[in-house]
Amino acid sequence: MGMIRFVKEEINIIRERDPAIHSNWEVLLYPSFKAMIYYRIAHKLYKKKHFFLARLISQKGAHKTGIEIHPGAQIGKGFFIDHGHGVIIGETTIIGDNVTLYQGVTLGGTGKEHGKRHPTLGNNVMVSAGAKVLGSFTIGENSKIGAGSVVLAEVPPNSTVVGVPGRVVKRDNRSVPRDDMNQVDLPNPVQEDILQLQRTNAELTNRLLDLENEMRLLRKGGKQTVESVSVEEAQQ
Repeated sequence: MGMIRFVKEEINIIRERDPAIHSNWEVLLYPSFKAMIYYRIAHKLYKKKHFFLARLISQKGAHKTGIEIHPGAQIGKGFFIDHGHGVIIGETTIIGDNVTLYQGVTLGGTGKEHGKRHPTLGNNVMVSAGAKVLGSFTIGENSKIGAGSVVLAEVPPNSTVVGVPGRVVKRDNRSVPRDDMNQVDLPNPVQEDILQLQRTNAELTNRLLDLENEMRLLRKGGKQTVESVSVEEAQQ
């Protein structure tokens, strides 16, 4: 891909997904735009085995933008980083088409693996702010990772992941639309578990009260029976 074509595509992607951008000139100031230019140059050098020069350019880009993309990472078309400060993308990461990352996202390894040690993201994946995806596994296409989640295992396609560690919540096997970048209205399994515990506790409490009432009535009935027997004996 020529640099001019690449620049045009980056401008279109950023303007399409960030409503805060009002002109093409603003895109030139965007950290994600600068980071991707550094990455494309570094990646070409990396593929030609100019590893030192590739890392030199990569680190310069990280210093200027706060976005660290290893030159060995493989990134598809339509990639977008919103704001982006604190984003880290490891060497063996593979990113599909139309993927969106938010600030503070880490696509890293666990420190215990060799070879392919970073995640693979399928097409149309969204990773929300502060999420950490650690290890060599696949995030299935059309999936969402909730803000602050820590994902340590495979994620099926068309899923939403939330929590620490991340828990998968299926979305009725329906694809997530490309323009669905809502980070807020995600399932909350922890809250659902708490609500279920509250319901169970309420049921147990009501059952305990019912048993106490039954015992009270039994004791009261037994006392009345004893009193009746005493009256009859006195009359005799």
